[in-house]
Order: sequence, then C-alpha cells, then structure tokens
Amino acid sequence: MALDKPYLDIPGTTIFDAEQSRMGYHLNQFCVSLMKPENRERFRAYERAYLDEWPMTEAQKQAVLDRDLNRCIQLGGNIYFLARIGATDGKSFQQMAGSMTGMTEEEYRNMMLHGGRSVEGNRYLGEDGDAQPQHQPQGSAGKQGKAGKK
Repeated sequence: MALDKPYLDIPGTTIFDAEQSRMGYHLNQFCVSLMKPENRERFRAYERAYLDEWPMTEAQKQAVLDRDLNRCIQLGGNIYFLARIGATDGKSFQQMAGSMTGMTEEEYRNMMLHGGRSVEGNRYLGEDGDAQPQHQPQGSAGKQGKAGKK
C-alpha cells in the first residue's frame, strides 16, 4: 500500500484507482465479454476453459469460479463489470450485493430500506494520525437504525 494514498485508510473499502484498474484489467475485460450471448453460453458450458482464454491470475480465475465477488474486487475487479457475472448467473445486483455482505437478498433489501449500514464503527474517530480504525464487519447494520440515528 502506498503511503501517498490516504483513501486506503477507509475501513472495509477497496478503492478502484489506477493501480486497481491495472491489476484487474483482464478480469474486467473478461466480464465485459459476458455482454455477448455467445460468450455467456461458452462460459456457462465450461467456465474454466473460458477463463483460461484470459491472461488473468490464477487467484482471479479462482475468485470468479468461487463467485467470491469481494475477492474479485480485492484483485482489481470493478463492481460494475463484475455485475456481468451475476447477470450471467441470473442474479440481480441486489442479490449480488447481499451475497457480498453475508446477507440474504431480503436482509440486504431491508437494511437498505432502513437507511443502510450505520456509519458508527465504519470510520476513523479522529484525523490526528493516531486514531485507529474501528469497524464492524461488512454488512453489519448496527443497532441504531437509520444511518446511526437513535
């Protein structure tokens, strides 16, 4: 991690910057290829063979096979491109987001309808450089209800 990127200190967040873009270029291009029906058919018929046509890392290929979208993001995937994998599997973006937060689609939908995750525990408590991030697991809505309001 580069020290000149203060945005890397956002707990539980991977920022899609130029470095991530370069790392995930082939992964994201694979995802774009799924826009064509014939490529979706080829991928569904034999996923590994189709992935092997792309110069992706083994970790990227395994993350796709596992449908581990959080890992895909860590490896340079962009969520807007990764949505093509979900669409190929017949999943909505809401279903995908739920799976990425460890929730069912219904739990995720209800969390979002009630203001999303609480900001409490998902930010630095100060900006003096000595503060340590305090965060809750991805998808934890907290107990305070709408956006941390009591």
